[in-house]
Amino acid sequence: MSKFTNQQYLKTYQYKDSSNLDARVEIHKRFSTNPYGWMNWVFDSLLKLPEDAKILELGCGPGYLWKENANRIPPEWDITLSDLSSGMLDASWRNLVVTGRNFKFKEIDAQEIPFDDETFDAVIANHMLYHVPDRPKAIGEIKRVLKAGGYFFATTVGDNHQKEITNWFRQIRKSKVWESFSDLFTLENGLVQVKSFFPNVTVSRYEDNLHVTEVEPLIAYFRSMSRTSELSEDEFAKLRSDLEKELKEKGNIFIQKDSGLFEAIR
Repeated sequence: MSKFTNQQYLKTYQYKDSSNLDARVEIHKRFSTNPYGWMNWVFDSLLKLPEDAKILELGCGPGYLWKENANRIPPEWDITLSDLSSGMLDASWRNLVVTGRNFKFKEIDAQEIPFDDETFDAVIANHMLYHVPDRPKAIGEIKRVLKAGGYFFATTVGDNHQKEITNWFRQIRKSKVWESFSDLFTLENGLVQVKSFFPNVTVSRYEDNLHVTEVEPLIAYFRSMSRTSELSEDEFAKLRSDLEKELKEKGNIFIQKDSGLFEAIR
């Protein structure tokens, strides 16, 4: 089993707490070219929900979506945040307790959602379905717990997302095949997977890129990734040297972003 879908690995290493994800989010917050913000853009899609909507987020992580939009959440929404990792739920609670809202927190495997049929007006899965071992089972569960007319929102990345990062790794280890965590569920192949359960699906892309002007945040980003765990310090030193050279020559390090949203109706 790939470690990208190995639930034990994800719970005890990659997402045992929010530190790895925080490092990756930091470069997007600091160096993205689109000033509107990814979390604002995703939240915009939720505003079509009823004033008293019941909402479930799967793989909520540290609760970024709700933290960034705390002042925009309708007061009557009933929101359950869930994650496979108890450490992520703890980070989410810490981020959101200051909002004064009554969020519910629950440790959930998306393949076995512990709620009755037709419970929710919306289910959200942000950048997480590529980590699920049995995606058809999970998407079927999502459909089951949605009310008739309910919405399923799923975000992910496209085939060319951050291809520059993969190219740097390939240059360092030419003999290694760099598996992408997202290949299992992308904006390209995810549509067929979602349409198997939800015939009414639309896809939207968020226009953005990265212009990185500091090397250290990128190094922290790389160290947070599953696929760099086998790199030696000498290999990291070469990566740092390559990045410093590019930054000096070009004034910034360009990284292409390609992220988007599937919106499906039950």
